Amino acid sequence: MFWSELTWAELPEKIAEANQAAILPIGATEQHGPHMGCGMDYVLADILCSAVSTLTNVPMLPTMPYGCSIGHSQRWPGTLAIQPITLINMMKDIGDWAYHSGIRRLFIVNTHVTNAAPLRCALEMLRAEHDDMMVTVINSAHISERVRQFHHADGDDWHANDAETSLMLATAPHMVRTELLNLADDPDRTEGLVFSHPVNRTSTNGVTGMPSISTAEKGQEWFQWMVEDLSRLIQQGLKETPPLANSYFSNHAH
Repeated sequence: MFWSELTWAELPEKIAEANQAAILPIGATEQHGPHMGCGMDYVLADILCSAVSTLTNVPMLPTMPYGCSIGHSQRWPGTLAIQPITLINMMKDIGDWAYHSGIRRLFIVNTHVTNAAPLRCALEMLRAEHDDMMVTVINSAHISERVRQFHHADGDDWHANDAETSLMLATAPHMVRTELLNLADDPDRTEGLVFSHPVNRTSTNGVTGMPSISTAEKGQEWFQWMVEDLSRLIQQGLKETPPLANSYFSNHAH
């Protein structure tokens, strides 16, 4: 069910079978502390959405490996960030073209926290232009309450923490330098602050949280929760219709 592997002749049937839906995974390429590969976010987006696409039979668009990571600063090498306006325009363009291929339900699955605001802007633009298209942005750390809890357990402004490291140990262990885990912990310094500070002013090594306590066993259970709960959300969305049929463009119903 990978969009990139389907031909133009095969896509219409697959899209129709999925009730005109598609999944668009988006991650980032950015420093993830001394112990983890810079592509962690997009690797997670790809693995998570691949599993969910297989379970739900909803086509998955190619994973976006770059995101709005400018808050990670240039203090550490590895971050390849795009500006918020660039991300907005890219998502709008991709959504437009998906629409012309027949997509009317677009599930944008985001694994990098600060992509959320630009993605919301793109959602606003897409639904205003395409009256019969429904778009949602699902932030992976907040798929469900149980998923939110384990992400935030060791810091509200978490990054490269127990959750992310455990998920990689379970699904892509080559991303983690296990010999460095005990040296990578760094506390959350954002509690009680009025301003939102870039990572160079909140972390000594690019980490916020406790990767030292991460395990593949925890990661396997947590990843399964994410697959189950995201699949459930998408199955719900496949059946959803707008509460009212009123047109965006006039006071007449379709």
